[in-house]
Amino acid sequence: MRNLEIKNKRQRLELTQKEFADALGLGKNGDRTLRRWENGESEPSPLEYQSILNFPEEPPFTSPKETKFKMIDLFAGIGGIRLAFQKLGGEAVFSSEWDKFAAKTYKVNYGEEPKGDITQIDEKEIPSHHILLGGFPCQPFSQAGLKKGFEDTRGTLFFDIARIIKEKRPQAFLLENVKQLRGHNKGQTLKDILRILDELNYTAYYSVLRAADFGVPQNRERIYIVGFNNEYKGAEVPFEFPKPTLKPTRVGDILETEVNEKYTISDKLYQGHLRRKEEHKKKGNGFGFSLFNEDSLYTNTISARYYKDGSEILIDQGPNKNPRKLTPRECARLQGFPEEFIIPVSDTQAYRQFGNSVAIPVVEAVAKQMIDAIEKVNGFVELEKHSVKIINTEQQLTAIL
Repeated sequence: MRNLEIKNKRQRLELTQKEFADALGLGKNGDRTLRRWENGESEPSPLEYQSILNFPEEPPFTSPKETKFKMIDLFAGIGGIRLAFQKLGGEAVFSSEWDKFAAKTYKVNYGEEPKGDITQIDEKEIPSHHILLGGFPCQPFSQAGLKKGFEDTRGTLFFDIARIIKEKRPQAFLLENVKQLRGHNKGQTLKDILRILDELNYTAYYSVLRAADFGVPQNRERIYIVGFNNEYKGAEVPFEFPKPTLKPTRVGDILETEVNEKYTISDKLYQGHLRRKEEHKKKGNGFGFSLFNEDSLYTNTISARYYKDGSEILIDQGPNKNPRKLTPRECARLQGFPEEFIIPVSDTQAYRQFGNSVAIPVVEAVAKQMIDAIEKVNGFVELEKHSVKIINTEQQLTAIL
């Protein structure tokens, strides 16, 4: 009967055998092992069986019962920005994510399935909310500089943020992007974004913050753009970006004590890394793989391409053993995700998802500053009144755009 219990559990979770095996940490060929268990060809050990029974079926991060404000989560990924705001009293009333694997991780953890491609969603169908959140991908503006307001951004993903802001008029927003946005197209892209937000009647601020300055052992720099609706005294909101905590960081704090051998890189891959590093050295540049140990202060930035060869962050295992990649759980910790966060996908997808996500402690620090600043002025408005305001604002914006 155990085989049926295992199979039924997996099906309730809506996971493939490969995904469930990876989530259980069954190691290389874990899907074959799970298949044999489900077919009754073999049985898990008592410890393995218990871990299957204990695997959570209820999402650990549903919206809190008592909330201060409502928010929407655009380009949601696996919900890193949402998680930070939710900890401070936010209720997500809408989310959007086009990647099916990220959406699966999102649903398992938050109990909600995100809507799909935001470019295909009518802004009028999105619920009213106080704060818009969006870690949007950077794209150049094809018609930037034509002074047509947010129409300049049509064909980019920022356009979808702009049209939602125009329609729903949230009190505030937080946008997150790569540090390079600041200098993209010689700074013109950021100037256009700020100009459009100004035309939409928001007071906006931006800053580049580094994860390692907020207690996360990762040298991750990201630009954060924060804005407040001028209809609700946005220009008077006393917002300041958080000061670095300068809490000491150490890579050893995120490392697991026992790691499966599958994360140790092969001789062939390691020799390739060494060869390429030497070639770069001869050319006089610093490219190549990067090695860290438990006493390193922080790692490089983890990226979505980490699954390919792990070159940006390899962990030293001593002189007699090849270095290893981070495990998905270590990647989660490197971004500040809590231990309860469920990783229900393959290692490859997990690396992509955490590489694309955010350093949660940084976002939480920004969120706290935003919420405290709003509450000092007039607090969060009732959304019924909020909706009435939209009509007048729309008339004003029509004249601008």
